[in-house]
This record gives sequence, C-alpha cells and structure tokens, in this order.
Amino acid sequence: MDVTGLRVALFSGNYNYVRDGANQALNRIVGYLLRQGASVRVYSPTTDTPAFEPAGDLVSTPSVPVPGRGEYRIPYRMSGRVRRDLAKFAPNIVHVSSPDPLGHRALSWARRHDRPIVASVHTRFETYPRYYGLAFLEPVVEGILRRFYRRCDAIVAPSESMAQLLREQRMSYDVGIWTRGIDRNIFTPARRDPQWRRSLGIADDVPVIGFVGRLVMEKGLDVFSDAIDQLNLRQVRHRVLVVGDGPAREWFQSRLPDGVFAGFQQGPHLGRAVASMDMLFNPSVTETFGNVTLEAMACGLPTVAARATGSESLVTDGVTGRLVRPGAIGAFADALQAYCNDAQARADAGGASQAMVERFGWDQVNQALVDTYLRVIRQRERGARPHASPVP
Repeated sequence: MDVTGLRVALFSGNYNYVRDGANQALNRIVGYLLRQGASVRVYSPTTDTPAFEPAGDLVSTPSVPVPGRGEYRIPYRMSGRVRRDLAKFAPNIVHVSSPDPLGHRALSWARRHDRPIVASVHTRFETYPRYYGLAFLEPVVEGILRRFYRRCDAIVAPSESMAQLLREQRMSYDVGIWTRGIDRNIFTPARRDPQWRRSLGIADDVPVIGFVGRLVMEKGLDVFSDAIDQLNLRQVRHRVLVVGDGPAREWFQSRLPDGVFAGFQQGPHLGRAVASMDMLFNPSVTETFGNVTLEAMACGLPTVAARATGSESLVTDGVTGRLVRPGAIGAFADALQAYCNDAQARADAGGASQAMVERFGWDQVNQALVDTYLRVIRQRERGARPHASPVP
C-alpha cells in the first residue's frame, strides 16, 4: 500500500474552534494527506464561530463546554450518527490526538473492528493540575494517560525530548517522532518592522522581550511576570511585547502594567510581530514541542526557555538561546538581562537559530507521519497487535 490507499479517521478534541499549535498541525497533516491522494475524515466538536476553516471533511461530535474554560469543549461520547458515518467511511487506520472521552471511544471502536491506531501527543496534560492547585493529581492523570496510549499500536511525539519522556513514563514500546514545520515565508527576519514597533510606543533601541501564545496560566505566565519584576528591580532597560489572547489576559496585564499587549495575530501579522521582538521568553513546561519557539528562531531571535520537553529539542543552551531550570526566576532574569545588555550576543544566537530551523519543512515533517501510518498498517497485516509497555 502507498499513501493513496490510506483511509484515515482522525479524532480531535479541538480541530478548529480555538486556534492553537496542535490543531494547526492536525489541519496541515490532513491537507498534506489529501494532496497526496489519501482519504481523510475528521471527527471533532464544532461551534458556530470556528477560529478558522477546517481542512478536509469535518463531522461534528457531541460535546459540552469545559467548566471554567467555556471556550474549550469536551467531546463526551461517540453518537450513533458518528458511528454510522465512521462505518460508512470504513477507515483502515485511526488517528487519535487527544485522550478525552471521544478518544477513548475511538480506541474501543478501532480495537473492536481490528483497525490499527496511532496517537499523537500534543501537550503534557499530566502537568496541568499544578497550575490549579491540584499537583497531587499528577500521578493519577499520568496513569490515565498510560492506559490510553498503551492501547495504541504506536504513538508519535513532536520532539525527541518528549519521545524520551514518554518512554520513561512507560507509555508505549513504539514511540516515534512527528515534529512541526515552519512557514519560512511568514517567519523570517525580513518581517521585522521598526515602524510597527514605533506605533506601539517602542523605541528602536529598546530591547523587546516577547511572549507569544494563548494567555492561560499553564503557559507559565506567573514565572514570566516574576522574571520581568526582577529585571525592573535591576533597572534593566527593556519592553515586553505580548502577542496572544486568552482568559488570563486581564491578570497578565495587571502583572505587566508597562507591557504592550498586541492581541491575537496570525499569518503575516504574526510573522511581523515575532520578527519585531529581540528575544523570546518561553517559561512554559506544558508544551511537547513549542511551535512559538521554532517560529521565533526562524525570525532570528534568541530564546530563553524552561529546560523542559520540547524546548530542549530546539534550543541549544549557550548557542541559540538559554535553557533554565523551570521556575528559577533569578536564572531566567539573568539570561534575559544578558541578552538585553548585549546586542551582539542576540545577533549571534539569532543567526545560529536561523541555521538550525532549515530542516523543518512541513512536507518533510508530515511525510514522517504518513510513513508511520503505512508501517503500522503493514505490521497489522503481518499479525502484530498493540502490547503493553514495560511495567515497573
């Protein structure tokens, strides 16, 4: 079989109703599959106000709003209508992208109908409880995730550091890489726009520390603002530029009263915003890859990031940026201060970053996942079945 014989049923908890790095990657793989002649059917919650048009055929699944985070929805079951549509589509592989109730039902359907299953890992769900005062639940969440992923034929992670973590957590014997690509027409130093910076009240010679992403606490907003407080106490000259929106925006603005909040940006406008920064500060530990880090590197920026999954696979400490122990406020401030005070250090790290991202083209990246689909199907045809990961 080649790619034209693929019939992929993709299950997602958020395919297009709120824009994020994970669902943009999913839409890109669907678009790539369709261009290569494969058949794809997507099953996900929908809303009347989607963030963007979906790639491929999207079937709406029953869902309810997430308590306290109503912009997100939980697909809580596989309805009879969805089951009939799935049976009619007759996939030869099932791809699940979220360990939610619909993902569990999709796994059960695939096992019952003897279809191979690939799961993609997009975020570190087990770390989320710590941001809501429930850190004691992390082992419980990790156990639920382990049960989910062990039922799959293979799982794919967006970075080698995340893949290694999944192996250490005993999630699966078969852990592959489906990394992320970059659009070099959008993310390039050529998008830097001094006039746009000036329109925001930022002088040409002031170093800009950037944050890019959805404004939610699990992105490390507390660590970011605490490190900026340190720079202010040290009287380090800088400005903060925040690109993104979300439910924690009001809190973040109160913590960064001198920050410039540019709101949600996309496409060329996002490229302009990122390229107009002087460094990216990404303190989050929840990402499995860190699309924003890759985008900043493509724009020629150094990155100061938490030493965590995702960032460790992208940032070379002391070369393309700095990696700092998660939560180490003083060390984050030291790294930011060094780049604020040394334009040549910023330029050197930015040049190294640009060179590093050359290998991240979307077609090459997505073909790796297609190869995984085909390999798993061949293994099933030879009689292979999912088996448990190593036990402690």
